[in-house]
Amino acid sequence: MPSSVIRTFSYDERTHTLDVLFVSGLRYRYAGVPEAIAQGLATAPSKGAYFNDHIRDNFKFERRRDRE
Repeated sequence: MPSSVIRTFSYDERTHTLDVLFVSGLRYRYAGVPEAIAQGLATAPSKGAYFNDHIRDNFKFERRRDRE
């Protein structure tokens, strides 16, 4: 999953939450993300562009205190 913006991400199907760790070390949790959107991120050729188009500003989020 090479990306210049997103280091890694994980999706919890049970809670519909998407955790995203950015290359900056900041971590965010997005709530209410449909599985199809998470799958789209997983298969997108550009993770950053997909994130900006489909996730950012579309779902409630919280910044996680844990940094990498």
